[in-house]
Amino acid sequence: MAKFLVVVVLLGGAFGAGYYLGQRPVGTLQRTVAELQQSLKDMSRNVLDTTLGIERDLRRRQGLVEAKSRLVQAKAHFADRNFGDAAKELGAAVEAVETITKGAKPDNSSNAFRDLAGSLREVKSEIATGKPVTLKKLDELQQRMDQLLNK
Repeated sequence: MAKFLVVVVLLGGAFGAGYYLGQRPVGTLQRTVAELQQSLKDMSRNVLDTTLGIERDLRRRQGLVEAKSRLVQAKAHFADRNFGDAAKELGAAVEAVETITKGAKPDNSSNAFRDLAGSLREVKSEIATGKPVTLKKLDELQQRMDQLLNK
């Protein structure tokens, strides 16, 4: 009798499972798996984009810190009336700022870096040619760099 009840319960379970699976089309499971795959791809793309954005920002900041360091050195040389070394340091600052903008998409921040590079180049040429330049002009450039660093 116990065997008979076990067989009936198993048959009932098999019938219930078959009925349940019959009510749900097979495509539902396939669509669910496809949706999960797509969401996983989207999430991995977002993580990759975020990582690349952080890396790009870090490179910009490092380049800007390098340029600021060169500008401070140029100010020190300028204050000591060593104009040749001041021009060399400003040239290195221009190169550091230009490396930031290489390969960057044109946007507000890259335009600000290009403007800064142009200003640095202008001051460098004024110092190299012997035109009078004030420390205030160099201080303004340093303030612009500070503003870009704080963004």
